[in-house]
Amino acid sequence: MDQKTQRDPAMTDVARLAGVSHQTVSRVLNDHPNVREQTRLRVRAAIKELGYRPNRAARALVTGKTQLIGVVAQNSTLYGPASLLSAFEEAAGEAGFAVSIGRVKVLDRESIAAAVERHRDQRVAGLVVIAPNASAADALADVPAGLPLVTVDGDPERTTALVTVDQAAGAFEATTHLLETGHQTVWHVSGPQDWFDAAGRVQGWKRALDAVNAEVPPVVAADWSAAAGYKAGQMLARMPEVTAVFASNDHLALGVLRAMHERGRRVPHDVSVVGFDDVPEAAYFIPPLTTVRPDFAAVARETLGLLLEQVTAGESTTSRRTIAPVLVRRESVAFPS
Repeated sequence: MDQKTQRDPAMTDVARLAGVSHQTVSRVLNDHPNVREQTRLRVRAAIKELGYRPNRAARALVTGKTQLIGVVAQNSTLYGPASLLSAFEEAAGEAGFAVSIGRVKVLDRESIAAAVERHRDQRVAGLVVIAPNASAADALADVPAGLPLVTVDGDPERTTALVTVDQAAGAFEATTHLLETGHQTVWHVSGPQDWFDAAGRVQGWKRALDAVNAEVPPVVAADWSAAAGYKAGQMLARMPEVTAVFASNDHLALGVLRAMHERGRRVPHDVSVVGFDDVPEAAYFIPPLTTVRPDFAAVARETLGLLLEQVTAGESTTSRRTIAPVLVRRESVAFPS
């Protein structure tokens, strides 16, 4: 049968296969005591054979009644993913949709697959997976065909619907700003190497340097934490040739600022620093941080729109939406002394 026209098994299908009424099936599902054990076993066997799932979240989204969207995301306090999740909940709520969030401790295939199954049990009409690294992207291969799916910040090489911030464009603009201020080159403190956001920012940084034939220093690998930024900054602060640093997020930039201060390297007089994300505290760093601001609200709106397009059409899509970030200029960049 064509996948677009195939429907999930209904309670009446279970009743027909088990040779009972749909009321009996309902009693079995609700563990009603007035069902003979032989009948109960027959109904359970029919449920298993058909792959029937009780509709615990009421009607599907397309009925126009109870509307439920499933989201799979890491249980994280990182500003970017947390802001994106909050923005999506707000966008969905404004459109009249409920959101069920399946949080996972780690972004591995097993955890994400389990979260997807829980959402399928809820009969969500569509699924959003925030898949920022390679292991999360690999898990998308297990999502059943026919379930509307949008990935956010996922693998650009996969043929699934994708909405993402243009990481490379943001990094290119940040690096170009430092070069145009007069710095001969720009050092980069990167995020985790298996994160697509971090990889895109490395690409944009390198492209900006290549565009003016500037020297490309080695990437200083880190994670997303201020502690990792501080460690990288301690090394960079001991190198007098370092006059400009682009950090892959604002927490890394904060660590770099602290390390430069302890070493007596003044920002921005001796070293200029640019971050990424524009966390709420960035304007209150010392000095206020120049950074790249992603439009998380726009990402959320595009994600919701792309998901509902699939629900309405009844088929999946490989459409892409890329949201351009903006450079926010503050006081952490100056001409090199």
